Amino acid sequence: MANVFIEEEMLLWSIVAPGMQRAILAYDDSLMMVKVKFDKEAIGAMHHHPHVQVSYIESGIFEVEVAGVKKVMKAGDTFFAPSNIPHGVICLEAGVLLDTFSPMRQEFIESEMNAVNI
Repeated sequence: MANVFIEEEMLLWSIVAPGMQRAILAYDDSLMMVKVKFDKEAIGAMHHHPHVQVSYIESGIFEVEVAGVKKVMKAGDTFFAPSNIPHGVICLEAGVLLDTFSPMRQEFIESEMNAVNI
């Protein structure tokens, strides 16, 4: 059974790009939640994947692009990236995204082997 109580100090962080760190919060085969920290000007490069993604902006300001449409979004806002639709972000003010994926991202589990507790 997966860990059902996840506390901040338990998180293991992976560097995923310059100015970006990711920690897996919880998952099973059907669902995954990930916390991503961004430094100002960090870029979540345009990409797509078969997973459906919902991202909640916990803090900061981001220029978000989904399917060619750009919008500046702030803490409290949410964006949705359907399966296989290009999306990405540019961090305008340091912040945190909470990303939820369905199904879970197996490649994130594999990359967690390099994660550290910070």
